[in-house]
Amino acid sequence: MNVTLQTRAKSSVPPTGDGAALMDPSDALILLLDHQSGLFQTVKDIPVADLRRNVEMIAKLATLLNIPIITTASEPAGTNGPLMPEIHRDAPHAVYVPRKGEVNAWDNDDFVAEVKSTGRKTLIMAGVWTSVCVMFPALNAVAAGYDVYAVLDASGDPSEMASRISLARFVQGGVKPTSTNALLSELHSTWARPEAAELAQLYGLVAPHYAAVIESYVRAQQAAKAAR
Repeated sequence: MNVTLQTRAKSSVPPTGDGAALMDPSDALILLLDHQSGLFQTVKDIPVADLRRNVEMIAKLATLLNIPIITTASEPAGTNGPLMPEIHRDAPHAVYVPRKGEVNAWDNDDFVAEVKSTGRKTLIMAGVWTSVCVMFPALNAVAAGYDVYAVLDASGDPSEMASRISLARFVQGGVKPTSTNALLSELHSTWARPEAAELAQLYGLVAPHYAAVIESYVRAQQAAKAAR
């Protein structure tokens, strides 16, 4: 990857390119499902710190690229707990849809109506638990004609076994598994864009070693400039 770390103005319309097999950011909608403090305590297939950092990256990416986000929570006043605050902090445009006890967000008419109101057909989902809170609405959305991606490392399950079964069922059901790093790269598309420097910082969230690459590059540029 090549990136020029300069301060640039943001663009409101991201480039889409001509890669028909990849996501079109202008058609994408992000659904963050049940990333709640109580449920985090049950996650065993990924370190919770990594999970939260990946969700934080997705929220920041959505803000940079003007991609809408819908959030929801299962019984937030009960044992499942409140949503992680980073989502709405980093994506203030995110729309929260309360549920009336439904385990499956797709069973909530308000949630489905909010999805439909965006007019977007590419759904990017992540949540806790992967095997329930992501799986059920993802399968329903595929049946409803949406192109659905599940971001597995921005989701969590109670065991490695549950995670492996979730992956198999996603593939069998037509849901496309992906990762936060792949999502960032796919929506990013090109370094020749105004948000390049800010996007580069997001790579440091999903791949911490890349932050060291950025730091060494910036330091080398500073040293070269000072030597002139």
